[in-house]
Amino acid sequence: MKDVKDKVAFITGSGAGMGLGMAKAFSAAGMKVVLADIRRDHLDEAMQYFRDKGAEAHAIQLDVTDRAAYVQAADEAEEVFGKIHVLVNNAGLGITGEFLKTSFADWDWLMGVNLGGVINGVQIIAPRIVAHGEGGHVVSTSSMSGLVASRGSIVYNTAKFAVCGFMETLYSDLQPHNVGVSVYLPGAVNTSIFKGEEIRPQEYADSGYTGNPEETAQWQARMKELLNQIGMDPVEVGERVLRGIQNNDLFIFSHTEFKQGIVEKFECLLASMPEEEPDPVRAEAVSFLTSYPPYVEQRDKKLEEKGLK
Repeated sequence: MKDVKDKVAFITGSGAGMGLGMAKAFSAAGMKVVLADIRRDHLDEAMQYFRDKGAEAHAIQLDVTDRAAYVQAADEAEEVFGKIHVLVNNAGLGITGEFLKTSFADWDWLMGVNLGGVINGVQIIAPRIVAHGEGGHVVSTSSMSGLVASRGSIVYNTAKFAVCGFMETLYSDLQPHNVGVSVYLPGAVNTSIFKGEEIRPQEYADSGYTGNPEETAQWQARMKELLNQIGMDPVEVGERVLRGIQNNDLFIFSHTEFKQGIVEKFECLLASMPEEEPDPVRAEAVSFLTSYPPYVEQRDKKLEEKGLK
């Protein structure tokens, strides 16, 4: 999707942080942006930026786990701007904690937003993009924690790994319909993702993560200081995601400091494979499962871009 001018982007979790950075970058490229976020205060503040710029933007308060509300939000976006061309599933919660402290409430809430919100967005909006026939793109924000596991983040990692698998499969499913698919895998970004507990619904209050309020406040202060120091600017994130959309990249990376972890993971996978020849009959029977063309296509494209092929 090279030409994005005047196209419409629907971005969840865009009242602040990476989602807002994407909205700003997309708008600067001439797109119309729909900002969808659960927090009205974030939306109100964000919209002032677009009003000052005279940009075409529209805000919708949305809980991505509420499917009926999501359908209404998609209808509203189409009423305001017409056809949706780009969907960005960015809404997410960066809440983490040790496995032995994790409750079912933590699993249900975090998986509902971080994975369920992505599923809802794709189920509700992707068919609309396919139906208008003008082409488009779907992006979902995963994380480097969607490829490389880290201690103390079991629910977060589980959801982000699932988002990667979901989007990799979706790539092939939507390719025949002229709809591109990307999964964005960021590292540290200068956002307030760690403040998700502020909006925890009462139905998920039975958490093993919510402890001493003073300790929580101290931890948030440390995280804020750290991300202020080393986190990527959200607008730069938005620009990188936009380039990934225009280049039809399946994987969008922005933090090369994680490269070694990826190398170590895939070396581990290969080293764990038995040193024996495949059973030829079995190999032939499952040949349709043992090679995934998008990996080859995307690999060759990236190697050509880097002058390595």
